[in-house]
This record gives sequence, C-alpha cells and structure tokens, in this order.
Amino acid sequence: MQPSRRLFLAIAAGAAVANVYFAQPLVVTMGADLGIPPGRVGLFVTITQLGYGLGLFFLVPLGDLVDRRRLIRLQFLLLAAALLVTGVAHTAALLLIGLAAIGLLAVVTQSLVAFAASLSRPAEVGRVVGAVTSGIVIGILLARTVSGLLADLAGWRSVYLASCVLSLLIAVTLFRTTPQNKANLSYCELLRSTASLWTEPLFRARAVLALLIFAAFSTLWSSIALPLSAPPYGLSHTAIGAFGLVGAAGALAAGPAGRLNDRGRGRFTTLAALTLLTLSWLPLAFTPRSLWALAIGAILLDLAVQAVHVSNQSMIYGLRPDAGSRLIGGYMVFYSIGSGLGAIASTALYDAFGWLAVCLLGATFSLAALVVAARAGRVTSRASRLSGSSR
Repeated sequence: MQPSRRLFLAIAAGAAVANVYFAQPLVVTMGADLGIPPGRVGLFVTITQLGYGLGLFFLVPLGDLVDRRRLIRLQFLLLAAALLVTGVAHTAALLLIGLAAIGLLAVVTQSLVAFAASLSRPAEVGRVVGAVTSGIVIGILLARTVSGLLADLAGWRSVYLASCVLSLLIAVTLFRTTPQNKANLSYCELLRSTASLWTEPLFRARAVLALLIFAAFSTLWSSIALPLSAPPYGLSHTAIGAFGLVGAAGALAAGPAGRLNDRGRGRFTTLAALTLLTLSWLPLAFTPRSLWALAIGAILLDLAVQAVHVSNQSMIYGLRPDAGSRLIGGYMVFYSIGSGLGAIASTALYDAFGWLAVCLLGATFSLAALVVAARAGRVTSRASRLSGSSR
C-alpha cells in the first residue's frame, strides 16, 4: 500500500474513533450541566459503546456487500449530523440519543481498517493494520486531550461541534479509488454470515480477548476523570485530558505487534502483552497518591492493550480475507461490549467503594484475559503458523 494512502486511512480512522471517547474527561461537567448524578455519568460512555456495538454488527459488514468508498463517505456525513445533534442537545434524553448515534456511525473506523487490509498483500497485512491502528490509538487517546482543552476554552459542546466540521471535511476529501470486494449475498445472509464467525475457534478466542482487554482499558479511561477532578488534585479538563498524551505511547506498540504477527509470533506477543496489562494495575492503584504512578501505569496498560488488539485483528483477517468487513465488524462487537461494561462498572464502583475497587476490577479483567489466552494457546499457535506460511 502507498504510504500516502496508509497515512490518510490512519488519520481518518483516528478522527472517527475519537468521537467515541470525547466524553470521558467531560463526564462530570456534562452530568452537572444536564442534572445527572456522578454515579450515573458512566452512562454517557456506555450508551456510545452500545451504539458502537450495534453499528459493528449491522453496518461494518456492509463493506463486503457495497462499494466501500461510498459507504465510508456516507457514514462520515451521517456522523457529522449526529455530532451536531449532540453539540446542541439541552436535555439528557437528546444528548443520549446523539451519543448513541455517534457510536453507531463511528464504526466507519472499522470500515477503514477492513479497507486497509483488503488493499494489502498477505505478507504485509499485519504491518498495514498496525499502521492504521496506530492512527486509531492516537485518535482515542488524544481525544481526551483535545476535548479537555476545547471544553476549558469554549465549553463541552464545542468539542462535538468542532468534530462535526472535521467529519464533513473528511467526507468531501475522500479519495476516489476503492477495490471491488463485494459478497454475493443478501443483507440478511450477510448478517447470518457475520454471526456464524463465532463457530471459528480462533475468532472465538480473539473475540473474548477483545472483550476483556477493552473492558480493562475502559475501566481506567472512563473513570479516571473522577479521582483527578476531586481533591486533592482538582484538575481542569485540559489537565485531565493531557493524560491522553501519556497514554498515546500505546501507539508505539501497534507497528511492532503487527510485524511480529507477520513473522508468526502472534501468540508470544499476546501472552507477553497480557502479562504486562495485568501488572500495570499495580502502579495505577497508587493514582490517588502520585500522578507519576498513573502515568507509568497508563503507558504500560495502553502498550499492552494495543499490542493484543493488533495481533487479534491481523490473525483473524487471515481466516477469510474475502470477508474482511464481517471479520473486523464481528470482532469489534466484543470490543464495544467490553468497553461499555468497563465504563459503567468502573464509575459505579468508584462512587460506591473508591479507586482501589476500580483497580481491582481492571486487574480482574486483565488476569481473565491472560488465562483465556493461555488456554487458547493451541488455536492461536496454529493460526500464527498459518499466517507465517502465507507470506
């Protein structure tokens, strides 16, 4: 794939997925503005992830049925409309509708991943997916920084209105070429085909890992605004969002993880990263006493999550390259479920029991993922060998 096209896909994917995470450093302010108590502000993230999960199953597989370029452009246009609704919402109900629609349409990110994979040679799928995923990681983590800064300058609504403009710009500047990769199926058959992926042992194992690692990821990033905005820190939106810059180091793991998978080292990468993920909760537990501990833990957590995520996507794409959109969409449904679970559980736990309970939850998700990966070792090892032999 040409470097310029790869860069465009990474930027577009990062800009789209950022919309799912803008609310994380703003949940306290948004809740106060609309009269929602702190114990329920995790609903802002959860409703977005619910919409994202629905979009992954019902919209992303369409990339195997219709022209991908037109699908991506339409999704960006509709995403801009959803962002506008959210930015002008003055009731909790309208805000939640807008956030759900944002999640539903932000799945254009995964359409871009499947598109990138379809343009790649078998020997470079991991590398290309890793490059686009780097853009996604940066988009996810810088979303917090940008949203915090804009909220301090012009209020939380400005975040969604500015993103509306950006989505429109991406829609009108999309390149005009796309591969012809369509399935000879009806839409209902396409959805049944997506659901049938669960019968694949490798897909099943990697989907469960996606649920668990992103539950851990969301446990941290959906609740971190709560201790940081409270005494003794009392940080501003900008300062809270700045921790996204620390976590952006996770993007560094995407490229190497993709290259290791291309060399048949996907299982090793997964087990090493999940061990690191579990250990990351030790420094994170000291967040109320030290921001340095938070920074160290966040870097370790994000590096680990992205390494596993890239390995997952690279390995499952090798199952059926002709069904790339269905594979990515079906896999990411579990990512969305995990993210929503982590968001609502962590904020509720923090409100009831404090930060240590949040860290115990995140460590439990992480350790469970390590156990699942170890028990699924034979499947992932075989998939890695097949991936390596296809180069």
